[in-house]
Amino acid sequence: MRILGLDWGERRLGFAVSDESGLLATPLDTAAVESQDRALLEVEQFIARTGAGKLVVGLPLNMDGTHGLAARKVEEFAAKLRARLGIPVETWDERLTTAMAERAMLEADLSRAKRKKSRDRLAAQIILQGYLDAMNRDALE
Repeated sequence: MRILGLDWGERRLGFAVSDESGLLATPLDTAAVESQDRALLEVEQFIARTGAGKLVVGLPLNMDGTHGLAARKVEEFAAKLRARLGIPVETWDERLTTAMAERAMLEADLSRAKRKKSRDRLAAQIILQGYLDAMNRDALE
């Protein structure tokens, strides 16, 4: 089963998808959104396009692990996705994923424009890969 990873933002969504074995996450694309309804539609379209059977949404916890305003917004969006999609929707700690994506792009010497275009999909890949690694590690124990 493929799993879709989502880096949610109020203006941009980043997407990544796993391989069938659930071992490797690959960045897909980003989508600009102007409303929550448009964001829901974009997620639906990516689910249909990839055939994903599960969605993992990055949860922006505070550094101390508490839920701030951004995390509450993601939880609300995830609840709407659960009601609409008919597939499991989980949240996953995304602390520092955008910073990790930015650092990787800087090390690759990408221009500012290319970094802006790729940041969200790379963050989605990091979120999803972290989830896959944890699930596979738990399965081995």
